[in-house]
Amino acid sequence: MKISALVVDDEQPAREELCYLLSQVEAVEVIGQADNGVAALELLDDLEPDVVFLDVQMPGLTGFEVARQVAERMVQPHIVFVTAFDQYALDAFQVNAVDYLLKPVDPARLDQALGRARSRLELARAGVVSPQALAQIVEAVSARQTRRSPLVVKVADRILLVQAEDLIYASLNEDEVTVVASQVTGTSNYRTLDELQAQLDHAVFWRVHRSYLVNINKIKEIVPWFSRNFILRMRDAKATEIPVSRAQTKRLREYLQL
Repeated sequence: MKISALVVDDEQPAREELCYLLSQVEAVEVIGQADNGVAALELLDDLEPDVVFLDVQMPGLTGFEVARQVAERMVQPHIVFVTAFDQYALDAFQVNAVDYLLKPVDPARLDQALGRARSRLELARAGVVSPQALAQIVEAVSARQTRRSPLVVKVADRILLVQAEDLIYASLNEDEVTVVASQVTGTSNYRTLDELQAQLDHAVFWRVHRSYLVNINKIKEIVPWFSRNFILRMRDAKATEIPVSRAQTKRLREYLQL
């Protein structure tokens, strides 16, 4: 059975590597690539692929947000989630996801995922697979995302627990992530902002700059900056000013309807 595939990942090296691995598999054709969720949805309409290899962590629309919209469409491709993080894998398998691959993708595991996808396609064409399967995957994963554990913050020799909604912003300095909350400033147990963001609600916590993750509900003031960019003044005691990258400025303008 010929399988047509769409690869979606905002990181070009990861996207190209997965496309290369797929190109080595007989009867698999990569018919499109996208570097963000919006572009992926447009290609889904135009190309109607059998399988979508979908990154979870992407700016703008996350992989799960894309999957939600896919679940509402008449034509529903089978989705294989691809990510560097494994905290949602159990949920995906429990609700009968096609597969959930971890980066860097192992060729043997990719073969397994394609085998599962091929079986699903055969059953779907025979009318056996429920069209609600993807919707169940997204619902279960979304529910997992809402069950957030407290964040661990180290302050000197003390280890404190901070609720996510109290987090104002986090910053990356070399290999250390600093967390600033309403009553606490300390060091996160996560070594990267990507790892920290994976534990938070992406609708609330934005990666406005490669070195900053902010709680949009804790922004005190938005200060216009040069080249139509912005500086965010936060609600911490120091009224910390955080730059917004060019890529995130557009998202911020749309969110605020500026």
